[in-house]
Amino acid sequence: MAINIGSGKDDEIMSEINTTPLVDVMLVLLIIFLITIPVVTTSIKVDLPKEKNMVRETKPENVIISVDVKGKIFLYDTPIKNSDDLLQRMKKFAVMKPQPEVQIRGDGKSDFESVGRVMYAVSAPASPRSGSSPSRNKGTRPWQ
Repeated sequence: MAINIGSGKDDEIMSEINTTPLVDVMLVLLIIFLITIPVVTTSIKVDLPKEKNMVRETKPENVIISVDVKGKIFLYDTPIKNSDDLLQRMKKFAVMKPQPEVQIRGDGKSDFESVGRVMYAVSAPASPRSGSSPSRNKGTRPWQ
């Protein structure tokens, strides 16, 4: 390190930056992070399930119910007034042989309440079999 001993002019502006305090602070922060990282990362090992996105084929006989961001319900492209109206329309599909598959497509930003109402209307005893999109393999749902 070089020390600048006065050259006789005391009023001269020093144009060099003293980086020693900066280096000291950075080394202290580095040591703090090196000590705290192992403490933060140690936790209970949990094997999380892996989600698989499979492409679903939409057949013409499938019933597609969509919920948009605002919570509006659509049967195919037709707006539905409320979940009771949806339940009445689902009764028509319930008597069909073979029963069509119901695909519920909820927007990622929509409230779960709207999607939950659709799932309740579809899960009524008179409704056809249903599946949400994207689908999961059989046995991964907690109620099966």
